[in-house]
Amino acid sequence: MKQENKTLVILTPAFPAHEYDENWVPSQQLFLCSVKKLFPGVNIIVLSFIYPFSAAHYYWHGTEVQSFDGKKYRKLKRPLLWRKVWKKLNEINKEQKISAMLSFWCGECALVGHYFGKRYGIKHITWVCGQDARETNKLVKFIRPYPDELVAKSDFLADEFYRNHRIRPSQIIPNGIEPSMFEISDKLRDIDVLAVGSLSGLKQYDIFIEIIAALRKKLPALKAVLAGDGEERERLKKLAEDYHLLENLSMTGMLPPAEAIKLMQGAKVFLHPSSYEGFSMACLEALYAGAQVISFVKPMHHDIKNWHVVKTKEEMKQKTLEMLEKKKTLFEPVLVYTMDDSAAAMMNLLGFSPG
Repeated sequence: MKQENKTLVILTPAFPAHEYDENWVPSQQLFLCSVKKLFPGVNIIVLSFIYPFSAAHYYWHGTEVQSFDGKKYRKLKRPLLWRKVWKKLNEINKEQKISAMLSFWCGECALVGHYFGKRYGIKHITWVCGQDARETNKLVKFIRPYPDELVAKSDFLADEFYRNHRIRPSQIIPNGIEPSMFEISDKLRDIDVLAVGSLSGLKQYDIFIEIIAALRKKLPALKAVLAGDGEERERLKKLAEDYHLLENLSMTGMLPPAEAIKLMQGAKVFLHPSSYEGFSMACLEALYAGAQVISFVKPMHHDIKNWHVVKTKEEMKQKTLEMLEKKKTLFEPVLVYTMDDSAAAMMNLLGFSPG
């Protein structure tokens, strides 16, 4: 497909409100930057359903964005939001003819994208990113996506989507990182155990705190850091106080991506106790930062170097202790997937050629 006057529309629940809104959907930000770099001739328009919490038309690093403030369309009013998005898609299609559409998550974005694409013969792909693969996603039966319309971010998500909805995504395009974000570093690894992420119940950072408390009994000088923010922050802070971890555990709050990466480059072990995960970008970044990664969820069918998958809290504790006590543990950068490769693969599926 020649790139002149070709338009890609991205449908997403959330998008940064401005160029400094770094912590909103960071993987989408990296994806879009890679697409713009590799496919400079493609005109990209982002339609964001819920966040920012305002109806606005603006530009993000030169990319046109329209937000719809979907938070105000509750329950029975939800179809009004979909109608507004449909109307905007019609306007775009009349003005410049949409070449392809990409929806993030198999939810309401995919619902609108699927039927608009079907109505006007426009290529539409949904990137299954995480929670949308679960049985609780009731929209799938209304979307009725085709297998070749679905791309999963991991083998785990493809299996989960099939198990719950009996439709297997035809392609796997994994999450990726941006290597240029990592400065060459010979920083001393003075953080024994690190965790970075949203402090929600699903992420199970209470397990992280309990493991730190257990490890401190054998390693009194243990240094741990928990970086992130969310609804569980106060409860986790109270739990850390109950375990008397004030001298061993620092809770930094939410950090910009660059600062989080610097922490990873100073960490020995990166713990990710989430009970469910599509494909954690934080884990991929921690690997490239040289840390040993330990998680409950195995994203791909194949093993990934320096990524250890365990089944129980006790196994996670023992594996962490092993990594910290083992004299020959290697802290080496492991590059698994880059966002440039992921963006190129997705754009190829959508029918675009690089350059």
